[in-house]
Amino acid sequence: MNKQAIVKAFSRCARLYDDYADIQKQAAEELAGWIHTDGFRRILEIGCGTGNYTLRLKNKFEYSGLLAVDISQEMIEVARNKLQGREVEFVTADAENFSFPGEFNLITSNACFQWFVDLEKAFLEYEKMLTPGGWIIFSIFGPRTFFELNDALAACLKDKSIPAAAFLPRDKIAGILNRNFNGIEIREEIYRETFPCLRDLLRKIKYTGIRGEAVNSKAILGPKSLKKIEEAYLDMHKQIRATYQVFFCKGVKK
Repeated sequence: MNKQAIVKAFSRCARLYDDYADIQKQAAEELAGWIHTDGFRRILEIGCGTGNYTLRLKNKFEYSGLLAVDISQEMIEVARNKLQGREVEFVTADAENFSFPGEFNLITSNACFQWFVDLEKAFLEYEKMLTPGGWIIFSIFGPRTFFELNDALAACLKDKSIPAAAFLPRDKIAGILNRNFNGIEIREEIYRETFPCLRDLLRKIKYTGIRGEAVNSKAILGPKSLKKIEEAYLDMHKQIRATYQVFFCKGVKK
């Protein structure tokens, strides 16, 4: 993972993110609905982005302290405007390598952890921050996300793949959780979207900040290559369809 490239991509697209992040919003709604208790006095949100999940958390836990963290200052600014007047503390930091003061009853994140370089190392630290019986609950994209695009790239450009192909599979996530938490729950949801053409899909990927070096390369975005990849895409999948694999995960402090 090129962390600086990720920060740059999300920061560049912060103002347009909400216009394209339909799947991330659906995951946020699903994740918030999965939290059935209201006994959280202090909550830490990792990777708050433009604040869509933050807003759902604050609506659900109005009187809980909420610390929302994101690596992109531009994303934080959008989130801060969205939650203006609400009692939320925003911090710009790399939550994978940052120690947060105090303890939390809930640590939660929507569609962020797939970008971590060492998720288990981060979880070791998060476990220390939780109060006894505290929860970690999150959504994370899996490696089947955009597999159709990856298939088409592999058929046309042998040395190219998309960042999502390296996302952690379910068994790896389960192993990390089991080594650090009790009461593990993981469930999978598949979301799908269709697009009129490949360029529209790539635009969606671009403005949700997840384009990655392969999707951004001139080898793909040139007119001839784009046409070739689109033809391969349609040949294999009959339409420009995008799959999003999302794992919803929960653990309880040991």
